[in-house]
Amino acid sequence: MKIAICDDCRQDALGLKALLNGSHDAVLYSGAKQLLEDVKSRKKRYDLYLIDIFMDTVSGLELARQLREEVEDAVLCFISSSDEFYREAYDLYAVQYLLKPIRRENLEHLIEYVSQRMDKDKENALWFRWRGQAGAIPYGKILYVSSREHTVFIHCKGGRVQECSAKLNEIAAQICGDVFSRCHQSFIVNMYQVSSMDGNELMVGGQSIPVSRRYLADIRKRYQEVLFEVMR
Repeated sequence: MKIAICDDCRQDALGLKALLNGSHDAVLYSGAKQLLEDVKSRKKRYDLYLIDIFMDTVSGLELARQLREEVEDAVLCFISSSDEFYREAYDLYAVQYLLKPIRRENLEHLIEYVSQRMDKDKENALWFRWRGQAGAIPYGKILYVSSREHTVFIHCKGGRVQECSAKLNEIAAQICGDVFSRCHQSFIVNMYQVSSMDGNELMVGGQSIPVSRRYLADIRKRYQEVLFEVMR
């Protein structure tokens, strides 16, 4: 697991890293500026962010807000000598709030929880290969998948488009089912991201996606089922 530890007290940061016992890839940051630069400019990503609330320049809460803007699904844990910021941590969807001095067993419970969550995310993700590199995108981030000129494009929330070395039939075999449906020779859609259906077109993320006659009946049925689930 890749872990970012952001604490301007080096002694506390080193102590926290020691508790990890070398079993994880932990990177120390002495302040928010360095971590944000790595995340924003260098596109570094961590499986877990351990953030001290009390820091001199930028508070841990403000750092977490900025991280959320850049990495929507960042897994945040606050560390603090005070318990007065529980509410703010909750509003930022932190997975845990650890009080200093941090006990090894509490940190181990946190790591176990995050590991289990990562395993679950892997089960519900689209795996892809592109230019010799492998990756995965959680279902919840994908709007639709398209194919053009022997290349597959995975269209995600936030405007990201990931190219993929595969055939659309291969992608369909991997993901089509409850969440994704084939609606056209060149398109697979995340049915939970469909905002509307008009005739033989689906609106997904502001984009109109065609539905061919071959798939129209199944798509209408699944669209109604998803609407019922959401309204229930």
